Amino acid sequence: MAFAIEAHGLAKSFKVKTKGQHKIIEAVRGVDLSVNSGEVFGFLGPNGAGKTTCQRMLTTLLPIDKGQAFVAGYDVTKQQAEVRQHIGYVGQLGGADLPATGRENLILSARLFGMSHSQISSKIDELAKSLELGEILDRVVRTYSGGQKRRLEIALGIIHEPKILFMDEPTTGLDPQNRANLWEHIRRLKDSGMTVFLTTHYLEEADALADRLAIIDMGKIVAEGTPEELKRQISGEVITIRFKVEASGDKFINAIKGADFVKEVQRSGVVVTLFVRDGAKALPHLFEIMKLCGVESESLSLSAPSLDDVFLKKAGRALRDTKGGDFA
Repeated sequence: MAFAIEAHGLAKSFKVKTKGQHKIIEAVRGVDLSVNSGEVFGFLGPNGAGKTTCQRMLTTLLPIDKGQAFVAGYDVTKQQAEVRQHIGYVGQLGGADLPATGRENLILSARLFGMSHSQISSKIDELAKSLELGEILDRVVRTYSGGQKRRLEIALGIIHEPKILFMDEPTTGLDPQNRANLWEHIRRLKDSGMTVFLTTHYLEEADALADRLAIIDMGKIVAEGTPEELKRQISGEVITIRFKVEASGDKFINAIKGADFVKEVQRSGVVVTLFVRDGAKALPHLFEIMKLCGVESESLSLSAPSLDDVFLKKAGRALRDTKGGDFA
């Protein structure tokens, strides 16, 4: 079966000037990807990991330095016009013309793709119904709420009925209700047969929407699979302890070295994460060790493995605690 998106050894570097000196930043370092037709593929990672740079290469917005990519069966480097005809793109900042109405934006986008007036009229009616745009279509876009503007931008991305929709951090800045509503619209796009390539740094978003996902960190893929497959790689349970000071974490880690009920220990600042076989049996031992060490925890939790735990194990730090780098 042909993939909707396929990439081999994708790489991209940027030259930046820092304190008067030029420096080469490797934003993407040899990424391999394969996305099946009709699935929602999540591209999960912290800000600065290389997600947006990868997506911009796949959508022909950035030239590829090294490697090869095919989108909708077309070579991204050699067949850019064909790629663009078969994809939609919803960027982080959006692309709607704010002084124009929603309808005017949709008409312009459709005309750019060569659609006829009759096609445009029926398609706008269809999108207005499916994306709940009917009451706001004839208002200027600058009066839209965040959720309304995001729905319009999705309509702009799919008005020409692309095979593949690329979405870059689509729910950033939305409140929980608008985020949940947008998730439902994305599920409907998948149900219609569209392939959706979704970049996000929200763990719950990737878990809720993605059929499969890849986790990227510092320009490299560190894990790939379905959310459940990735979480099953961490057998047992996870205990997360937050200490008031880092020194307490140091004492605690030294004290549990060699403990047979602990499979692995990860540290991120004042937070110590333990991967254990049986959380209920491990907890009494941990409380005793903390008492003997003379350290106090600010909080302690026991849970099943999450995608954040997968990232922590693969990258050595928690996704929630990472800070953005030079490039997205």
